[in-house]
Amino acid sequence: MEIYHLQDISFTFPEQERPALADVTLTITGGQFVTICGQSGSGKSTLLRHLKPALTPHGRRTGSIAYQGQPLDKLDVRAQAADIGFVLQSPDNQIVTDKVWHELAFGLESLGLNTAAIRLRVAEMASFFGMQAWFHKSVGELSGGQKQLLNLASIMAMQPSVLILDEPTSQLDPIAAVEFLETVSKINRELGTTIIMTEHRLEEVLPLTDRLVVLDRGKIVADGPPAEVADRMRELRHPMHAAMPTPLHIYAGVPNALKPPLTVKEGRQWLDELLRGKAPAAAPAPAEPPSVALQRPTVIQVRDAWFRYERDGADVIKDLALEVREGEFACIVGGNGTGKTTMLSLLSGELQPYRGKVQVLGHNPAKRSARSLFERGLAILPQNPTSLFVQKTVEQDLYEMLSESGLTMEEKRRSLAEVVQLAELDDLLCRHPYDLSGGEQQRAALAKVLLLNPRILLLDEPTKGLDAFYKAKLGGILSKLHENGVTILLVSHDIEFCARYGERCAMFFDGSVVTAGPAAAFFAGNRFYTTAANRMARHLWPSAVLSEEVRDLCQQSLRLHPV
Repeated sequence: MEIYHLQDISFTFPEQERPALADVTLTITGGQFVTICGQSGSGKSTLLRHLKPALTPHGRRTGSIAYQGQPLDKLDVRAQAADIGFVLQSPDNQIVTDKVWHELAFGLESLGLNTAAIRLRVAEMASFFGMQAWFHKSVGELSGGQKQLLNLASIMAMQPSVLILDEPTSQLDPIAAVEFLETVSKINRELGTTIIMTEHRLEEVLPLTDRLVVLDRGKIVADGPPAEVADRMRELRHPMHAAMPTPLHIYAGVPNALKPPLTVKEGRQWLDELLRGKAPAAAPAPAEPPSVALQRPTVIQVRDAWFRYERDGADVIKDLALEVREGEFACIVGGNGTGKTTMLSLLSGELQPYRGKVQVLGHNPAKRSARSLFERGLAILPQNPTSLFVQKTVEQDLYEMLSESGLTMEEKRRSLAEVVQLAELDDLLCRHPYDLSGGEQQRAALAKVLLLNPRILLLDEPTKGLDAFYKAKLGGILSKLHENGVTILLVSHDIEFCARYGERCAMFFDGSVVTAGPAAAFFAGNRFYTTAANRMARHLWPSAVLSEEVRDLCQQSLRLHPV
């Protein structure tokens, strides 16, 4: 059965010349699992929001959208709410009540169901999603993964025919993201619900996907089974090929005629078949960190720090010890709710430990004004980039950051031009920051922070909402800053990014750093918090972490045993 039919949809935001969507024609049938991908700003979120009238953005639209054979805009509000479920990027933006059980019931109460029907559906959803252990908890006690699962369960309680998800795992750690996506797949398989989602974590979502749609500048450039679309992207040398799963990247770089692997499991089988009867090449020994790095002065130091948000509450930071040296690129990974963001708030001076010591550039940041910290070279990119936006356009927001800099207007223009070019914001300067996609907001926020010319840069989930193409751009920007002596401390769920660009990495768990070391050795020693390349090839090359390393070792192995 046809669920959606979009015919020649074009859409342009107010005061913009280039359309966000251009002649999009798309048919989605019932029960399909459709993933829509594309670079930041390609129109993914804009397209999804047109599939639910209550969320359609303001602007000029042409074309038609039919839902189950009828014009979508004729669907009444109640039918919209019940039949078309929508999960947003940020878990906190969708939760409206204080208790888990009440959140599950809220949508059903709004639909006017009787008490008996509500109790039955709430019980059914809590059982299906395994929420019994935290059914009576306050939503404030939940982890990010639990909050997003609660959003999903609250929507599914209304028994929608279609579930639309816009980057639902962008704020989840790797393990929580996999669990969430597996639940979405279970809904598709067992309930027959049509799934339409945008997602940058293609590594995990493509094995679940029936159909992959690629958007580029508002147009559909590829549509079909994931493996065929990935091959098409490679043939076109399209930037989205960089977003395809690691096994496909390694496969594409090694001469062979075997079936392309899509998952880590298939990648391991492909490696075994490729090297059957051949001795694998020896992996090079991990490089030792230069001794000069250990001689650099310490610029961030935390000793025996403890912190709790409420006097009688549980400790969020527990006996934390952390040291970052000048010019270091340090990454911290760990699950949702372990205290990573709280740690950054201690370093920025926003919070102060009730026990222990925090020093940044030799001073307690909590005892210095924000302006003093910024003048000394500390800059922070928060997890929610919208908290930095205070003006009506991106350009005005960037100038606002320089309002007390003492620079002349010409100097301000030059500084602005540099960060605009660096963050590729030329086409976004006249847009309202809140009208940007998640990835575009991240880029605009980073540009604003870089105008401070920081000596120390703290980043909280900077790759959230970014496509693979711009992640590489961001990695290049941070690498250049690192080469110029800027100290970088990055908190992230993005394992691949940390492994590729980090100099030293640490694991945060239960309010403290439990282990740290050089990036390559750190990720090679982990089972779950490691890269797809390492999980795919560790049975042959345990120390290989990056996809290029595995690809090169495959090529060397084949050269050792020519046909």
